[in-house]
Amino acid sequence: MEENPVKILYGVVVALIVLAATAVAYAVSPRSLEPIERPDPQRFDSATIELGERLALIGNCAECHTAERGEAYAGGRPIPTPLGTIFSTNITPDPETGIGNWSQAAFRRSMYEGLDREGQHLYPAFPYHHFTKVMPEDVDALYAYLMTREPVRNEAPENELRFPFNLRPLLAAWKLLYLDNERFTRLPDADEKVNRGAYLVQGLGHCGGCHTPRNALQAEKEDDFLRGEVTENWYAPAIAGDVPAAVRWNEQKLADYLAGRWVDEHGVAFGAMAPVVHNLSRIADEDVAAISAYITLLMEGDEAETDAEITGAVGDARDGDDIGAVIYAGACAVCHDASPSPFAAGLPLAYSTSIRIPTPLNLIRVIEEGVKPPEGQPGRYMPGFAGALTDEQLVALAAYLRGRYTGLEPWLDIDDVVARRTHPGAVAVAETAEAE
Repeated sequence: MEENPVKILYGVVVALIVLAATAVAYAVSPRSLEPIERPDPQRFDSATIELGERLALIGNCAECHTAERGEAYAGGRPIPTPLGTIFSTNITPDPETGIGNWSQAAFRRSMYEGLDREGQHLYPAFPYHHFTKVMPEDVDALYAYLMTREPVRNEAPENELRFPFNLRPLLAAWKLLYLDNERFTRLPDADEKVNRGAYLVQGLGHCGGCHTPRNALQAEKEDDFLRGEVTENWYAPAIAGDVPAAVRWNEQKLADYLAGRWVDEHGVAFGAMAPVVHNLSRIADEDVAAISAYITLLMEGDEAETDAEITGAVGDARDGDDIGAVIYAGACAVCHDASPSPFAAGLPLAYSTSIRIPTPLNLIRVIEEGVKPPEGQPGRYMPGFAGALTDEQLVALAAYLRGRYTGLEPWLDIDDVVARRTHPGAVAVAETAEAE
């Protein structure tokens, strides 16, 4: 029997009214929690503080909550989004501009419900939709660690979001649609190691915050978990399913990579991933191994090569007059061509993920900005070529590398990516030991 379209429309309207009414009720319902005196740091035991420190490293908390040349955890870092710019908040125990007057209950509420102490909705750039997976004892350890940091008085700038996204009450509707306030559920068929990794990846590690595609309302697409996304002008490649790697990852290779060590077939992290890896290099090896075990399990269906026999070009050789080929021979080959030369310190480009992903964004940024080790640490160095190459030369080089070393379909948007790229002078050099 055919459904009456009027009844269908009526049902949709009623559902929308109910949703809107619920959202309004939720928007006005959050209450302010009483401020407290800053807790005496001595009340927290050292073991809890140490646990909180490790969890903060896994959560990459300092990276987001520290502005360039700013004090640790004092906020003010601009986070670009498609909806505008959000500035991270001060999470030092300063009572006026930070969280010094937040109770443990207020901190838990922010992690699980995305509300500050005063009951104001927080934007999900603060990934509470991941932190809902974190167990209360770990949230409390993180609270203990932050409350024992040095208080810093620093008022974060106001967010710069387009209308209507600058209206915080609308976040109530977003939460109704996308916030699942449930703790981590163990994977029934997985061992303890994989479950530990899943807990860290889905929760504090919030890997999906960068690696999972988002919809128009900036909610992560659950069906595309860790399938790759552009974040802060870098492309975070797929790390589940069909990953864009020339050589298949395994647990040990990924664990080495996440710990900041060189992996022959993958290089080391760069760009937005570099500070994540720097933090993971400072946590317990067993936690890094657990993360690796879980992620490689998600990669089981990938079709990358199972061995490391890729050593050179796979595409057709270009004419000697090809601009990209000429630039590569003169500026890149001495380091990136596989050879016994001590100068050939770069990753052989047949292994490079940057030329295998769906966008030339990462490749263009690395060519222009170069790479270098974290400050004060040893590592391999690549100079940036910003200002040395014209737009036409950048496009030609990127097209040459894609065709010569992957055999994949050419990128069709290289010109657009080059035209839209951030001005080199406004971008910090990617901090890493080597580019993948």
